[in-house]
Amino acid sequence: MSNKPIQMNKLRQIIRLYCQGTGTKTINGMVGSSRTTVKKYVRVWHQLGITHEEFSAKSDSELSVLFMTSAAKTVNSPRRQELELLLPEYCKRLKKKGVTRELLHVEYLAKHPGGYGRSRFNNAIHTYLQLSKPVMHIDHKAGDKMYIDFAGSKLQFHPADGPERDAEVFVAILGCSQLTYVEAVESQRKEDLIRACENALHYFEGVPRAIVPDNLRSAVTKGSKYEAVLNDEFAAFAEHYSVTVVPARAYKPRDKSLVEGAVKLIYRSIYQRLEGRRFSDLESLNAAIRPALEIHNNKPFSGRSYSRREQFEEIEREALGTLNPIRYEVHKQVMATVMKNGYVRLGEDIHYYSVPYTYIGKKVKVLYTSAIVRIYFHYTQVAAHKRNRIKYHYTTDKEHLASQHRFLTEWTPEKFIQEAEQIHEDVARYIAQVLEHKAYPEQAYKSCSGILSFARRVGSDRLAGACRWADNIGQYNYPVIEEILRKRLDQLTPEDEPATIPLHNNIRGKEYYQ
Repeated sequence: MSNKPIQMNKLRQIIRLYCQGTGTKTINGMVGSSRTTVKKYVRVWHQLGITHEEFSAKSDSELSVLFMTSAAKTVNSPRRQELELLLPEYCKRLKKKGVTRELLHVEYLAKHPGGYGRSRFNNAIHTYLQLSKPVMHIDHKAGDKMYIDFAGSKLQFHPADGPERDAEVFVAILGCSQLTYVEAVESQRKEDLIRACENALHYFEGVPRAIVPDNLRSAVTKGSKYEAVLNDEFAAFAEHYSVTVVPARAYKPRDKSLVEGAVKLIYRSIYQRLEGRRFSDLESLNAAIRPALEIHNNKPFSGRSYSRREQFEEIEREALGTLNPIRYEVHKQVMATVMKNGYVRLGEDIHYYSVPYTYIGKKVKVLYTSAIVRIYFHYTQVAAHKRNRIKYHYTTDKEHLASQHRFLTEWTPEKFIQEAEQIHEDVARYIAQVLEHKAYPEQAYKSCSGILSFARRVGSDRLAGACRWADNIGQYNYPVIEEILRKRLDQLTPEDEPATIPLHNNIRGKEYYQ
């Protein structure tokens, strides 16, 4: 029977369940009253402005008088019906920056001088927000949060050179406008998650104040009810775009209800449009997702005259922060031990990078991008190099080397010849021959260094004479110069030179030493 008074025991159940956070649809099934009836009495309860304790303390007769009278006034009041027509627009505008309930009330009274006072007006808005529950959650402020997650159901693509492969489906949604972004990625690894998040920010053309991920391993190292520990790489990505990461609490599905609701919607609006189609790679799959996504974002909300895109353009676009013009580059990470020579090996390129010699034998973390390699010890950066992909080569910072090693790295053929020229041209000519007679110049460096050191010990003139003697007999090494100087052969004049030794089978000529 229409307008039949509700039984007080049912009324008590409705208000109790509502105060416990139960939805009107669930209350409908549990109590046996229609959703319209449930909404009506919840609305009256809000209008009365009493607490649940005050409500429970009243007798059935008192509740009957309060609720039946208020319900009748609510149904029959033209002012109430007039205000209810305005509530959807008011609640939509309430999310704009600077728009408050007081401001809306002033505007309401200007157009409707006989309207409700501030308290009843605020109660009406509060009741509407509690009961209407549109697809877009009205409580979210513009530009506040972006919710991210992966869909439970995967899509597939068929490479020409291999079997069918699954693609993870990344979903991001802005809390205020519910503008949605969808992308198929290869996996849920942090590289794919970060790249998809970045693409979402560029799709929205702005940055919200916070990103709310589920407790994904690629974003959160350790989940917590109070303060989760973020993955270092995802935290660096957030810092790059000046956005805060607020992971959803574990076992709190309402923290991420928006994105879970979005996932359910894209099953109908996007997955069904792709059903039966075949894609050769991720690029072609995402190319097919984009038109379906635009249809989804431009479709009006159920029971509303505006779409996600319209809501975004009107309210949320200007509230988003500015995008960093430089794309974030994902770091790769490996652990390595500093070798005895003071280098670490980057296995991907088979290239070696220097580390300060004091870290020899230590375990270090190597973070690298396509352009730079950074080396950390206990969260402190100890070295940084430009990335070099030449295999089996060494990239060295001289400041990293021990003093004796640093001296060795400065040895070059040019340096030895230049130093020899400063002593005597005969010495320079001899040093050039020493370098030339070795298969690799590095093999002659110590010999050259020893020969040049004689200039400090015996003087430049004696060293030049010794080099002429050694060059005359065709011997180019350190022991020959040392022997000539020890026997003072360099001080012999042409008259003092020994006579030519006769040929004999037991005497080795200069050809023996070639």
